[in-house]
Amino acid sequence: MERTISFMNGKGSIGHNSRAFIADNVRPDRTKDNESYFVEDIKDVYHHLFDEALNKYNAKQKRKDRKIKSYYEKIKRSKQEKLFYEVIVQIGNCDDSYVGSSVGKMAKQILKEYLFEFIKNNPNLYVIGAYIHMDEETPHMHIDFVPWVSGCTRGLETKNSLKGALASRGFKSEGKGYTEWQQWAEAEKESLAGIMKKYGIEWEQKGTHNPHLSVLDYKKQEREKEIVRCDELLSNLEVELADKKEEIEVARIRYKEEQEPSKVAIDKMIAENGAEYVRIKLEIEKAENELKEVKELLLETRVEYEKERILKAKKLNSIISEKENELNVVKKKLDDINDILKIAKIELRNAQTEVTVAKKLKLQLMQEMDGEDYLKEQVIELRYQNMVLKEENQNLKEKLNQAYEFMKQFVIEGMNMLEKFKLWIGEKVRDVWKR
Repeated sequence: MERTISFMNGKGSIGHNSRAFIADNVRPDRTKDNESYFVEDIKDVYHHLFDEALNKYNAKQKRKDRKIKSYYEKIKRSKQEKLFYEVIVQIGNCDDSYVGSSVGKMAKQILKEYLFEFIKNNPNLYVIGAYIHMDEETPHMHIDFVPWVSGCTRGLETKNSLKGALASRGFKSEGKGYTEWQQWAEAEKESLAGIMKKYGIEWEQKGTHNPHLSVLDYKKQEREKEIVRCDELLSNLEVELADKKEEIEVARIRYKEEQEPSKVAIDKMIAENGAEYVRIKLEIEKAENELKEVKELLLETRVEYEKERILKAKKLNSIISEKENELNVVKKKLDDINDILKIAKIELRNAQTEVTVAKKLKLQLMQEMDGEDYLKEQVIELRYQNMVLKEENQNLKEKLNQAYEFMKQFVIEGMNMLEKFKLWIGEKVRDVWKR
């Protein structure tokens, strides 16, 4: 099995390679089968490759106008260098290696292996993105890279240079017929052919010279060479045309995005997406209805919550009012108890005074009637009465202390303690007066 190898210089369209936009020759239903590798932001790559050399260069400059603010912007404005370069690598053609064929499937795997071989063989070509496209007619790979070379004596020590990067591999121009790029391209084809051979695919090299051919055959071979060159030229022109179409498509899309009224854009989207748009629109309407229901439910919940809060507040106010009334009753009862205690204290003091007077009287009698039996009996009687009064006095104090403690831990649970306490105090006061 033989297949040709195509190794072309591409224009470099990251938007096309990454499918940021879809060109006319792309099958969108196959885009999912595409694969991307080593995709990096080109500005970050420039910082990584050239910032150190840029800082050294600027540090040596005494004039501000000779300093380079951004090496990326400098190369972007340059007419000699490009920000990055691209090669398009393809095995076979749309007739013998088309997408979906057995060779087309092998081509995808071969291109993946070749990518890693490419990176290993070209250390001075920093790959910023590699894209295998399976959504066009023939599997192919775009490799975008930034060439760099170090050890330069003029300008930056490390700079963007495709010529220098290829020279680092030993390729030197031998004129327009055999440039560094052509030499490098042949070497890369040989590398790819080596991988193809592992899969049982030989490299078909059209137009090979044979010194033993007849004049007629030689002329035929030369015509075939010319056809091959024309085919290559045509392929390059097709690539350039595709790039131009992509640029026009990008410009057209941007123009329409900027100029088309929103209604026209929506109508266009409806026309292009049809059922998908309707489905999304229905989902949005469903989501809006659900949101409306949630809002209504939230409003109802808030109303119910407010009603419940007001009801609870009323109940709480009622409980507070009831407790305040109970507290007022308790305060009144405590005031009554305080009044009774005051009376009890007065009665107690009176009783203590009587006891004191009795003691003095007994003492006087003992002094005046010492030795008389009658007086002794009276003294004994008075002593007895004194002991009784002391005992009652002690009982009364204990009751008063209980009343104080009761006031500290006052609890009303249906028992009328106040009336009972009054009755008890009244009885004790009457007993005191009787004695």
